[in-house]
Amino acid sequence: MTCAHCAGIENEFDERVARQELAKFRRRGPRGTTRRLLDAVRALGISGATVLDVGGGVGAIHHELLDAGAAAAVHVDASSAYLRAAREEAERRGHAQQVTFEHGDFLDVAARTPVADLVTLDRVVCCYPNAAELLTASAAHARRAVALVYPRDWLLMRVVNVFVNQFLRLKRSPFRTFIHPTGVVEGVLEQAGLNRRFRRMGLMWQVVVFAR
Repeated sequence: MTCAHCAGIENEFDERVARQELAKFRRRGPRGTTRRLLDAVRALGISGATVLDVGGGVGAIHHELLDAGAAAAVHVDASSAYLRAAREEAERRGHAQQVTFEHGDFLDVAARTPVADLVTLDRVVCCYPNAAELLTASAAHARRAVALVYPRDWLLMRVVNVFVNQFLRLKRSPFRTFIHPTGVVEGVLEQAGLNRRFRRMGLMWQVVVFAR
């Protein structure tokens, strides 16, 4: 990811956005697609598992999985505001000692990030210009499975994406969103030795789990 794009992430997902998302998470729990991802992951068995939450936002995935019996988590995010919110929630839930927080683009910190049983990317692929590189690194860090939520590759989402990026250009943000072909996403994971075990398609998003 370019430095400009990382700066765009810091600006777009700032303290105001992080506080709003944390408050919503505390009131309502994980959003619908995240709940579906969590249900699919729990079906694999997560007792004692380690989690690498890439672009984890306020930490909804690792908070829920640690509460459900996972052993430890690493949360990597390019937004420092998200990391502060996630750390606050981890302390509130009493498992701050089980989570390691890493600020930065995952591709920049991957070499020093330990492998985990499960790697999750909830609405992260759409923030990366190079999905293949991101997914290759994610698969290399996954002992058992990679679970992700990413946009459906169809006309509606491509139209929406054009308008979103036009708005970002007008506000002079370097951040952009991307619709990556499903075949590319799944092909990278399959090439890494993972097979699709779960898929749920929604109007805008798809939830998939690939396991070894």
